[in-house]
Amino acid sequence: MKFYISTAGIKKVTIPNSGSGKGSSAAANRRFSNRTLLPVVLLLAICLPFLFVRIAFLVLESATLCSSLDCIGLRVFGGSDLSAKLRDELTRALVEASQGEDGGRIETSPASFNQLVEDMTSNGHDIKAFAFKTKAMILKMERKVQSARQRESIYWHLASHGVPKSVHCLCLKLAEEYAVNAMARSRLPPPESVSRLADSSFHHLVLLTDNVLAASVVISSAVQSAANPEKLVFHIVTDKKTYTPMHAWFATNSIESAVVEVKGLHQYDWSQEVNVGVKEMLEIHRLIWSHYYNNLKEDNFEFDGQHKRKLEALSPSCLSLMNHLRIYIPELFPDLDKIVFLDDDIVVQHDLSSLWELDLNGKVVGAVVDSWCGSNCCPGRKLKDYLNFSNPLISSNFHHDHCAWLYGMNVFDLKAWRRSNITKAYHRWLELVSKFFI
Repeated sequence: MKFYISTAGIKKVTIPNSGSGKGSSAAANRRFSNRTLLPVVLLLAICLPFLFVRIAFLVLESATLCSSLDCIGLRVFGGSDLSAKLRDELTRALVEASQGEDGGRIETSPASFNQLVEDMTSNGHDIKAFAFKTKAMILKMERKVQSARQRESIYWHLASHGVPKSVHCLCLKLAEEYAVNAMARSRLPPPESVSRLADSSFHHLVLLTDNVLAASVVISSAVQSAANPEKLVFHIVTDKKTYTPMHAWFATNSIESAVVEVKGLHQYDWSQEVNVGVKEMLEIHRLIWSHYYNNLKEDNFEFDGQHKRKLEALSPSCLSLMNHLRIYIPELFPDLDKIVFLDDDIVVQHDLSSLWELDLNGKVVGAVVDSWCGSNCCPGRKLKDYLNFSNPLISSNFHHDHCAWLYGMNVFDLKAWRRSNITKAYHRWLELVSKFFI
């Protein structure tokens, strides 16, 4: 050891030692190894979990597609290329499934996504089988949705047979008013207006309805739109259960200037022949209604044009007595020769007096055709929308492209009706058509 001392202090200290070159080199190597090892360990600790997760994910994804180590290696080191190949293969399988025949796959298809996964994993199906099973499952679900929608339509039709609660309560209150209020039981029309009921110089309008509010809207709108409301005579025909509410309403809410008659079916003194005819008519229509309803249930409510017609045949109006009695209008009004028939779902917006001046040229009915493009076209409904042309009796006597006319507002020449005896012809056709449903 050597010390160099001067007056300014210690300048330098040198400690020589034997073998000092080798010791310093080894210490430097140790310091270098310790510095580099720690970052490498940290880097591996960070990267290895991600690498492990990547390999595990690719192995699980490839389990159903390949089983060899080579395939797994391709997935690990060349995943993007194999994914593109799988995507192309799946696309081809889906296109082939969309163009292929369903066969019996729909009935045996999985009912849920979990069943599809279980079937694919347990049986080891390929991509093509997956595409066909998925298609069959989707088609099966679509059919169930269509069936549910059709059933909903049927149930709406059935529910509509019931009277809405608000209207039902109104009828009950009016029936109570009829029982306790003498004014609600007053004569309709009043005695001084009875002579107008059969006077052909007045304009006679007929409503066949069991809806009190609807009848009130039709009559009020017609009177407000009329140029001469004092010439209007309204004949309301209703059933027995609605007679007292209908009578009470128009007795307590009288229509100024116009005459309103309310009459129940139980007040008509019809012949035995008419009573039997009405009963047979209702039985035939109920038979037709039941036929369409049973067919819809057997066909699982599949939707197409024919079944749409069946749904329309299940409309409540098909079983409504008031709807079918239209064919007996000449018997309902034997003293009248010309009337305007109004349905209870319309609102009159113009004066109707010109309808009684309309010359029908010996025809029975004057009606509006749902057409706006001239006399030689029929953009609205045709006979094929109402009649069953699969019945050879219908197809051989009627043309399916003939335009149908609207029943909301009609002019009837009752003299021509009685002369041509349309009611009897209607019953004859109804009996012939009913044999097709038996």
